[in-house]
Amino acid sequence: METRQEAAAGTIGCLAAVLGALAGIAAWLPYGRKGLFGGFEGETNPAVLWLGLPVMALGGIATALAVFAVVRGRWLGALGLVGAAAGLAAFG
Repeated sequence: METRQEAAAGTIGCLAAVLGALAGIAAWLPYGRKGLFGGFEGETNPAVLWLGLPVMALGGIATALAVFAVVRGRWLGALGLVGAAAGLAAFG
């Protein structure tokens, strides 16, 4: 049976993931808008939407959860999430 503290930590972790995804989308938006609405000679690039947006959203989630793990003192989990965020940054 879960305690209230574990339930609160899970809820805060979910909120951190949602806020991280929103931050990733907000960081992607200025660049993605140019690719979607004709940044070069009026041509659109749908790869910006299908590739760039998910990578930025997942990167934001991984970064937010890494910060949350550091705050909770779970260093090994935070290290894995930082590695995931770095891999997404290298891929993107």
